[in-house]
Amino acid sequence: MSEEKTEAEWREILTPEQYAILREKGTERAFTGELWDHKDEGVYKCAGCEAPLFDSETKYESGSGWPSFWAPVADGRIRLEDDSTLGMRRIEAVCANCGGHLGHVFPDGPKPTGERYCINSASLTFEER
Repeated sequence: MSEEKTEAEWREILTPEQYAILREKGTERAFTGELWDHKDEGVYKCAGCEAPLFDSETKYESGSGWPSFWAPVADGRIRLEDDSTLGMRRIEAVCANCGGHLGHVFPDGPKPTGERYCINSASLTFEER
C-alpha cells in the first residue's frame, strides 16, 4: 500500500458513504449507486486515491445492481483477498494503491476472463475520455 493516511485524514477526504465502504468494508444497496448503470466512455478510478482501476470497455450489465467489470485496467491495480464474513467465502477486491475496499470478484462474468468485478459506485470516480 503506497497511500498511507490516518483514519482522521481519510474521514476528511471521503464522504461518509465512501468512508463506510472504502475504509470499513461496507456496501451500498443494489441499484442505488451513481455508477451502476453508467454508460459513458472513460476510466473508473479509486475514490480514495484516484488510481485508475477499470476502463469502460470492460464494464457490462450484470443485472446485480452494482457496476460490473470483467477485468481491471491493468495487472496489479486490484489486490484480491479472501473474505469469509457473512458466513460465506468470497474474494474481496481492494485497491492495490491505498487498500480501499472496492467490492468482490465472482467467477460468473463474461468472456474473455469469466470474472465479474462487482464494485461499489461510492468506491469509484469516473473520468470521461
